[in-house]
Amino acid sequence: MDTVSIKKFVDHMECKALTCEDKLSDIKITQSDINRPALQLAGFFDYFDHHRVQIIGQVEYTYMEKQGIGKSAEMMERIMSYKVPCIVFCRDIPVQQEFIDLSEKFGVPILSTAESTSSFSAEVTRWLHVELAPMISIHGVLVDIFGEGVLITGESGIGKSEVALELIHRGHRLVTDDVVEIRKVSDETLIGQAPDITRHFIELRGIGIIDAKTLFGIESVKDTMSVDLVLHLEEWNKDREYDRMGLEDNYTEFLGNKVPIHYIPIRPGRNGAIICESAAVNFRQKKMGYNAAAELYRRISNNMGGNFSE
Repeated sequence: MDTVSIKKFVDHMECKALTCEDKLSDIKITQSDINRPALQLAGFFDYFDHHRVQIIGQVEYTYMEKQGIGKSAEMMERIMSYKVPCIVFCRDIPVQQEFIDLSEKFGVPILSTAESTSSFSAEVTRWLHVELAPMISIHGVLVDIFGEGVLITGESGIGKSEVALELIHRGHRLVTDDVVEIRKVSDETLIGQAPDITRHFIELRGIGIIDAKTLFGIESVKDTMSVDLVLHLEEWNKDREYDRMGLEDNYTEFLGNKVPIHYIPIRPGRNGAIICESAAVNFRQKKMGYNAAAELYRRISNNMGGNFSE
């Protein structure tokens, strides 16, 4: 199961750790949903999901104030006894010393943020949903072309990195070269990114490793991108029938999600970057309701019908 450390959570969400700072890297989050423990503060622990990040907002804090520190500390002790991953106090709500002591006793970090409870909860859920999504790694190049995430695949040495380099020169953005980590964030959406160690690097045979961000500027790279279209580069095979009309869509599958795919034959004289660019624009047109192949077929059908009637 994928996990996220509290240390990474704190760094990304820009929280302040009030306790257990030395344990943040060891404690893991395993669920993307959050819990606001209003019912637990009232003493109801049936179906309490203690694996979730616990968030205290103004409503919960006001209730604790009315209950008094003694009763609130008792309920907080029960919550922490479940070994929840962490407790976050929003809106810079002051944390009582009794809660700090309980945190140290049970080893449950207490965090603080100035963010409003609603916006913080929404961002935590969104971010954790991506971080904890099912993930696979594949060999390929992911590029943002006109806002479409184009995954370029093919055998090693076919020229994927060279195509990516030309696309960068043409104003598009590199997400990752060589290894693409694909996460399934929903039944409709796949998100691709680079492993931390290879982010923004491109391998060019005969030259070596280059840093796209350093050479071409910050506008030439992107950290994450949806995987919208796959272009599979392969050596030209004269015995294979390649799609010349595009009336029928082909699909490949990642983590159960279907993604449109085109098989692009590569031979000397073909500009792979322009082909990829054109494929991305054509894909975008189809999403907007215009299909060039269907339009051509309609014109041919109308023309043949007109000649037949004469």
